[in-house]
Amino acid sequence: MTRLMISENQTMVTEFFFSMFPDLHEGGLLFFIPLLFIYGFIITGNLMIFIVIQLDIALHTPMYFFISVLSFLEIWYTTTTIPKMLSNLVSEQKNISLAGCLLQMYFFHSLGITEGCVLTAMAIDRYIAICNPLRYPTIMTPKLCIQLTAGSCFCGFLLVLPEITWIATFPFCGSNQIQQIFCDFTPVLRLACTDTSLVIIVDAIHAVEILASFLVIALSYIRIIVVILRMPSVEGRHKAFSTCAAHLAVFLLFFGSVAVMYLRFSAIYSVFWDTANAVTFIVLAPFLNPLIYSLRNKDMKDAIERLFCSQKRAGGARR
Repeated sequence: MTRLMISENQTMVTEFFFSMFPDLHEGGLLFFIPLLFIYGFIITGNLMIFIVIQLDIALHTPMYFFISVLSFLEIWYTTTTIPKMLSNLVSEQKNISLAGCLLQMYFFHSLGITEGCVLTAMAIDRYIAICNPLRYPTIMTPKLCIQLTAGSCFCGFLLVLPEITWIATFPFCGSNQIQQIFCDFTPVLRLACTDTSLVIIVDAIHAVEILASFLVIALSYIRIIVVILRMPSVEGRHKAFSTCAAHLAVFLLFFGSVAVMYLRFSAIYSVFWDTANAVTFIVLAPFLNPLIYSLRNKDMKDAIERLFCSQKRAGGARR
């Protein structure tokens, strides 16, 4: 049962109920098994990429440093939502406390913004590497990479805090059913029994942040493509394109789904399309990222092979 608190003759909601999840006997298990597999793959794939980059000295470059940061963030980004989704699919109690809901919103959006900033840093890194290769080693130093990563985390975890703190002061009464697969701003604010119209100002600020990152990345890759097309060597063009193609795929998948979800302002989608968009950037994008960065990347595949070969040799020597 949802816990309620009576205050000044008004029923105040202290727990929310996720109404989008089917019960276990109504098909919940059909969604639980593939989602569990996908979550396991996301954690294993990103953890493998992170470990391989840390252990292989050939991958100690700015580009792979940012990929390792992105993989590390992706593990926590998916962990803020998918375990609760798995629990809701098999449990009769599909509830979340108000505090738990606010924490999920905070960490989900903080990690998402941090990922967006890291993707922006990756685009700048590729821009300098391809458009200004002679100065690249002196510009993209390890110190600058750490500073860009720290700045990304600072922006991500600071920018969402005022909005979450503000929402925490809202009273929630009446319906407690969240029509989404995780706690997000719009579905939760619909349940507030107070005027939330000023939130559109915060939404506009977030929209500017998303568009700024999008424009920096888009302009960087447009310039990169122009420079690549002017390269005299076919092999050089192919190598540059293959490197940037993976980044572009992740960029389009991440920002495309985020834009559809959060740059709509007054537009209203059906519950089905809201859920489909949420699944895209909560489940699909994190699932594809390890595939894009490992299977489509020769250096990464070689590093993984070297790691496994060294482990086999070490195991054989012990015998």
